[in-house]
Amino acid sequence: MATKRQTTMAKLAREQAVRERRARKLEKREKKRAARAGESAPAAAEEITAEPAADGGGDPTPLR
Repeated sequence: MATKRQTTMAKLAREQAVRERRARKLEKREKKRAARAGESAPAAAEEITAEPAADGGGDPTPLR
C-alpha cells in the first residue's frame, strides 16, 4: 500500500501566489470594463439578452 505524500509549504506558497495574481488580474480587467462602460453608456444599453423560456420561467440573461 502506497503512502500519501504531503504537499510542501513551498508548493502551497506558489499556489497561493498564483491565486492572488489571478485575482489582481481579474480586478484590473473589471476596472477597465467599468471605465469603458462609463465612457460609452449608450453602447451598454444595446446589450443583447437571451429570450425567456416559453413557459415564462427564468430570467433573460445577458449573452457575451
